[in-house]
Amino acid sequence: MRRRAAVRLWQGAVLVVVLALWYVLTSPTLLPTFYFANAAQASFFFGEPVQVAIRIRDWFVTGEIYPHLGVTLLETALAFALGTLLGLACGLWLALAPVAAAVADPYIKGANAMPRVILAPIFAVWFGLGIGSKVALGMTLVFFIVFFNVFQGVREVSPVVLANARMLGANRRQLMRSVYLPSATSWVFSSLHTAVGLAFVGAVVGEYLGSARGVGYLILQAEGSFDINTVFAGIVVLTVFALLLDALVGVVEKRLMKWQPRSGEAGRL
Repeated sequence: MRRRAAVRLWQGAVLVVVLALWYVLTSPTLLPTFYFANAAQASFFFGEPVQVAIRIRDWFVTGEIYPHLGVTLLETALAFALGTLLGLACGLWLALAPVAAAVADPYIKGANAMPRVILAPIFAVWFGLGIGSKVALGMTLVFFIVFFNVFQGVREVSPVVLANARMLGANRRQLMRSVYLPSATSWVFSSLHTAVGLAFVGAVVGEYLGSARGVGYLILQAEGSFDINTVFAGIVVLTVFALLLDALVGVVEKRLMKWQPRSGEAGRL
């Protein structure tokens, strides 16, 4: 508990220092800037933290951001859930089917190597400018992260554990439930923490290319009018909600991974 409190204290201190430097270097009445001719020029490029905070407050007080934030969160949640389920199913299937995995190997590697952001215009043509195209793009980003982790997790199952389970009479379904899935679970959750951010990327990039709602749409409109404070406000809002979703994944992980000893407990054992 003491160590956790100390870590939280240091994390808060780092945030305070970063915000203080941002405020000082963009304030016209405090320290002069070094790279730019004056602080007003610096604030044009980097915004002002006070103005960013005011913009975020106004968004939530007036309720302007709620329809946009709701759309972005819905797109993110759907992309995250569907991409995870598809990656989990395909990873388990190919990990347990060596012949199918060998056949699909070059195609999967080729699809993963392709910069999937370029698929956004194609998805816009296929699914329109609504939620469908953003969810499809987010799914492609989440899928491969989950797929490769599940595939590797199942392939890493100890042959000794498998042999012992078979000696005890475990059938294929029991092996899946008691051996393969527990082995892949830790790999899955390690990938989900990365997939959260990628789901947001898919939603926001899709909103950039064509939408009438969403936090990405607000940021795009602000960029068009060179309103850097609104751009940073949108980035901050997206970051906060991405951290909240990541924390939710962490809570689920702790509940499902109770059987796994913590690092300190493993050392004492």
